[in-house]
Amino acid sequence: MEPLKIVAVSAGLSRPSSTRLLADRLAEATRQILAEEAPVEVRVIELRELASDIANNLVTGFPAAPLREAIEAVTEADGLIAVTPIFTASYSGLFKSFFDVIDNTALTGKPVLVAATGGTARHSLALEHAMRPLFSYLRALVVPTAVFAASEDWGTAGDERTDGLSARITRAAQELADLVRRRPAAAATGQVYEVIPFEQQLAALRP
Repeated sequence: MEPLKIVAVSAGLSRPSSTRLLADRLAEATRQILAEEAPVEVRVIELRELASDIANNLVTGFPAAPLREAIEAVTEADGLIAVTPIFTASYSGLFKSFFDVIDNTALTGKPVLVAATGGTARHSLALEHAMRPLFSYLRALVVPTAVFAASEDWGTAGDERTDGLSARITRAAQELADLVRRRPAAAATGQVYEVIPFEQQLAALRP
């Protein structure tokens, strides 16, 4: 059996990075769930290591070998985890630039879990007004639960109104694993079906 491929993209800029830590925890939670039924390969891509290659690709249109390998890993993944720090109420420029250099049809039908980190919880809405629309535009399948981790979330169990970070990670990972398991074979292999013109479909309905 071919292993399932889970790729996490981390746009954290520092080292160590809370963004990378969140990507690791989401990837591991997803791996544990999927590993109950199939072998799983997990890869984490650090965009900070590809920053120069991404900038050069935007200017020249040609990716260097490390960037090309990262793009191939993302487009060939069975499930994608995308994690960015939030700056000025949106994803980072590095994060957006990486997905700008990927063909805008390459993520069609791909299960995606979006997540972000920030200093305070007031940045969490960026997941819904910025990240989710980005991947919806790319025609990916975005899981219902988006995970935001503010500084105060690490190590907390939540309260009576909200789940703690660990619970949100587990729920989002389960949703991603469910989409990966149900992903149609045609979407996973890139198979394209013939599009029948609308006029032809109407003609077929006439007696």
